[in-house]
Amino acid sequence: MVIMSSPTTPSPGAGRHLGLALTVIASAQLMVVLDGTITNIALPSLKEDLDIPASGLAWVVNSYVLAFGGLLLLGGRIGDLFGRRRTFRLGIALFTLASLLGGFATGQELLIAARVLQGVGAAVAAPTALSLIATTFPEGAPRNRAMGVYAGMSGIGATAGLLLGGVLTEYLDWRWVFFVNVPVGLAVLLGTRVLAESGRVRGRLDVPGAATGTAGLVSLVYAITRGGEHGWTNGGTLALLGAAAVLLAAFVFLQSRAEAPMMPLRLLADRNRAGSYVTMLFIGAGMFAMFYFLSLYMQQVLGFNALETGLAYIPFSLGMGMATSAGSKLVARFAPRTLTVPGLALAAAGMLWFATMTPDSSYWGHLMPAMFLASAGLGTAFLPVTLGAVSGVGHQDAGIASALLNTAQQIGGAIGLAVLATVSTARADARMPDADGAYRQALATKDTGLLERAASALTDGHTAALAGSGILMIAGLAVAALAVDAKRPTPTADGRPAPVHMG
Repeated sequence: MVIMSSPTTPSPGAGRHLGLALTVIASAQLMVVLDGTITNIALPSLKEDLDIPASGLAWVVNSYVLAFGGLLLLGGRIGDLFGRRRTFRLGIALFTLASLLGGFATGQELLIAARVLQGVGAAVAAPTALSLIATTFPEGAPRNRAMGVYAGMSGIGATAGLLLGGVLTEYLDWRWVFFVNVPVGLAVLLGTRVLAESGRVRGRLDVPGAATGTAGLVSLVYAITRGGEHGWTNGGTLALLGAAAVLLAAFVFLQSRAEAPMMPLRLLADRNRAGSYVTMLFIGAGMFAMFYFLSLYMQQVLGFNALETGLAYIPFSLGMGMATSAGSKLVARFAPRTLTVPGLALAAAGMLWFATMTPDSSYWGHLMPAMFLASAGLGTAFLPVTLGAVSGVGHQDAGIASALLNTAQQIGGAIGLAVLATVSTARADARMPDADGAYRQALATKDTGLLERAASALTDGHTAALAGSGILMIAGLAVAALAVDAKRPTPTADGRPAPVHMG
């Protein structure tokens, strides 16, 4: 399966430098995605250095998620209206500047402000990165390969963040988890000269739609993160959920009547595309939660340090890379459902294997093979789901279609992590009241008996959440099996699969 932009052909310059163009887009996507996890391992160090309270520490992570998840639709539409290469450059420039500010932060306020600005830059750059593939790469093997690399970066980015965060924190300083983006961002900006500019789509920004859609998504993401921290019956959580429901309902109403809607509802009318978005939501929910609870298990129960935890994810990156590389060839021969369903079955099997862990489980005999199985499955599913979300989209809607896919993954990740964190805590506390507090007390007092009991209770919590991740993958599999019914690409006269056009 191949996607195609408008009838415009990529510029000759871009055609001669497709390798460099792919490096530029892949580097940008990797940088944006890994920043969601790269700070996690550095949190203890920056907490101590900047004297940030626990409540403020959560905002170092959540502020990025809020800005990124809440502004993706707006960023995608801006790219459609004002030129994707121009918008991509703006997003990367904002992200790079914010990374520099974060590295020089002297207190909680500046650091959180830098994280918000990073999220804004990411929300502008991420949707245009995907749509730029369609305007830069010619149809056929080059575009399939580029889409495979993009899908791989989307999955590998989270593990790369954990690995890189561990290395930088261990050997340099927490500030380098921000500084590392600066040379990469500048190199990406220089490399954007080889990308083809798609030109502007005629129209104007739907201001009421942008306002209600952005406010609704920000309220939803904030409600989800708050629910995970303060409980789902908390007054503030319920108020935010209510506000999100009202704002998003108003957004859909306005889109159905606007002459130039920010998110044309025709994008969701196609069953395959809508199914791909929902499938990606479940993938994001299960995958983000898996990284979080697996990292906690390795550090709390197995006693891995930050660097060892990052290195432990290398098999995941390898499995993901191998599967997406193979997938870039398979998508031209098989229908999306034929790849997505078995891929998610493998991912679910890997996560349910994680759910059988005990406090004495071996990394080499248990975690590593389960990790490789889950990553191979996710890598197999990522590319056909990505293609299903953007294939057949008109040139004028490429950016917003890409933004919807990113939004589904981010919102899914926030929901999955918040809900499964509640499940994990409830399960652990049922075994031992305040199991996390008991674990910290045991570490401080060096009480080995209490430490073993607390680790056992926490393991029960982690495995319950990982079983939930497996169930979410099965739900995504069911959606793909029922809703994604696109047929295998029809061979052309020369026997090669025909492309699926985009615009």
